Amino acid sequence: MSHPSSIFRSKPNAIETLFGRTKVVVGVIHALPLPGSPHYDGDPIERIYAHAVAEARRYREGGVDGLIVENHGDIPFAKPDELGPETAAVMAVMTDRVRHEIKVPVGINVLANGAVAALATAKAAGADFVRVNQWANAYVANEGFMEGKAGAASRYRAWLRARDVKIFADVHVKHGSHAIVADRSLPELTRDAEFFDADAVIVTGQRTGDSAAIDDLSTVKRSTDLAVMVGSGVTRDNVGQIFEYADAVIVASSLKHGGSWWNEVDPERVADFMSIVRKLRP
Repeated sequence: MSHPSSIFRSKPNAIETLFGRTKVVVGVIHALPLPGSPHYDGDPIERIYAHAVAEARRYREGGVDGLIVENHGDIPFAKPDELGPETAAVMAVMTDRVRHEIKVPVGINVLANGAVAALATAKAAGADFVRVNQWANAYVANEGFMEGKAGAASRYRAWLRARDVKIFADVHVKHGSHAIVADRSLPELTRDAEFFDADAVIVTGQRTGDSAAIDDLSTVKRSTDLAVMVGSGVTRDNVGQIFEYADAVIVASSLKHGGSWWNEVDPERVADFMSIVRKLRP
């Protein structure tokens, strides 16, 4: 049954469709700097691929449900029209190797807001979903003015015959000022993403590692029929409260050595986190 305020035809829960359950944990593989990025110093490309596969194994050892491959090592990030074809090319090969190493749903996030590049990567690598940080509306990000890419990306997805690739879209995304859309409430921003055909919505804190406010999460949950995810700041201490509202969480920093995104995944942290999650499941 549709939510009373729904403004798009109802869809199956994208998290249940992909994972066969809710209360899902998706780990993030933060790739090493890729060719063309500021901190790439000519490392052999095989080392980049091997690092991603090793991180996937560590997540698998801990028992996560899915993975996102992300070019976080490319910081500071380029805007979508400044991304070269090398980014999607390298990410596609890297993701293909990860996908064959760990048999779970895999997604793509090309920073910053590289929706078209992410879809190209997903199609080439056989990935299941993409995360798009600004799907609808516009805001001022670290990278400057950032426009929603729903129109162009949706048409590109159709042209690729890749409508099976799900769109996970952030709402009121971290690392930005939303003064441009300050006249639109959080419920309206959520419905904007739904209206523009996203398959799930993501709630975040202010920056990487910051927890989403429970009030915001509750508001988003009440405002849409779509699956709701939390995309930052999830820890062993708050995951129980988060799963009262969210269908899935995207986790990275708290599962790394020292709790820092730039370190390797710590299998013991992952195992501890997943043991807590399993107790929360029916």
